[in-house]
Amino acid sequence: MGAGVFEYISFRAGMAAVISLLVTITFGKNLINMLRKKQVGESIRDLGLTGQMEKKGTPTMGGLIIIAAIVIPTLLFANLENIYVILLLVTTIVLGLIGFIDDYIKVFRRNKEGLAGKFKVVGQVTVGLIVGATLYFSDEVVIREFNESGEATEVMVDRIGYEDVKSTTTTIPFVKNNELDYSVLNPTDFDWVTAGIYILIVIFFVTAISNGANITDGIDGLAAGTSAIIGLTLAILAYISGNAIFSDYLNVMFIPNSGELVIFCTAFVGACVGFLWYNSYPAQVFMGDTGSLSLGGVIAVLAIVLRKELLIPVMCGIFVIENLSVIMQVSYFKYTKKKYGEGRRIFKMSPLHHHYQKLDIPEAKIVTRFWIVGILLAIMALATLKLR
Repeated sequence: MGAGVFEYISFRAGMAAVISLLVTITFGKNLINMLRKKQVGESIRDLGLTGQMEKKGTPTMGGLIIIAAIVIPTLLFANLENIYVILLLVTTIVLGLIGFIDDYIKVFRRNKEGLAGKFKVVGQVTVGLIVGATLYFSDEVVIREFNESGEATEVMVDRIGYEDVKSTTTTIPFVKNNELDYSVLNPTDFDWVTAGIYILIVIFFVTAISNGANITDGIDGLAAGTSAIIGLTLAILAYISGNAIFSDYLNVMFIPNSGELVIFCTAFVGACVGFLWYNSYPAQVFMGDTGSLSLGGVIAVLAIVLRKELLIPVMCGIFVIENLSVIMQVSYFKYTKKKYGEGRRIFKMSPLHHHYQKLDIPEAKIVTRFWIVGILLAIMALATLKLR
């Protein structure tokens, strides 16, 4: 009985969530005290936002708490020979390191600009390249196609004929025939062109969502809470995609060994929820780029591994709209300045959460409303399993 329970994904996932919460809450308190002693405080630019300057000196680099709370339970409970788990750990640590360097420069070198943007992009592109190349070339990354000999019922799931195939197929949401093979984008007969297209798509999603999470981390609890909602959604998708019975019933692509990602996802959710213990308004600590870059990158890689990256605009709608609000604001400002001689704005301030702050909506209310929208988007993402 004792050791046998560790064979169950549900048990290990639950334990990962509990350990993640405990690590976050206990380690978090010690880290915050240490950061305060070392005076590792956030430097604040005065943007004229209500209550903004009160946050000056709040400890940053709290993303270290999140990374520890993801990595430790994953090492304890996940199968470390699983290619997907390895990729997620690499993504977490590498992007966390890039964010840490950025925070270190801001805090200890007293350089508000931090790590140059081009170096951040190089790091994100490198992670995307590693993930994309591994997923394309590794023989362990396959999808399972069942023969037409019946349904994958609990009784016959082990007897049914199947074939594990290499494929660049992904899922298109809201479409009846909901599978797209990226090879159709290749106008040539060369496999390396398909590989290049696929890797570029992976790089795009990793960079975009990593930056989206980074931009969203502007007010207390927003990035952590939104990430927790997305992480829980991905945990459900991972469980379904890695289970022959559920994937067959819901007509979802069955991805062998992807069920192991449920453990990583629950550790991820536990880390985000536990971090809210200290990061909810008024925040005792900020995650900094150490946390936000890592969170966004992990979410992107999880979606790609589960072949749900085209669902990202829905599932990660908060990150996407925050990103777009900055792009729209900057682009419109430059356009109107060139055309009329003065820059004009679409929003009172970007990213979008600052626009609502400028409307004098309390910070805690903005965060709660964004979470509600995030929950609605998560439900919509899960509804795509049947709505086609």
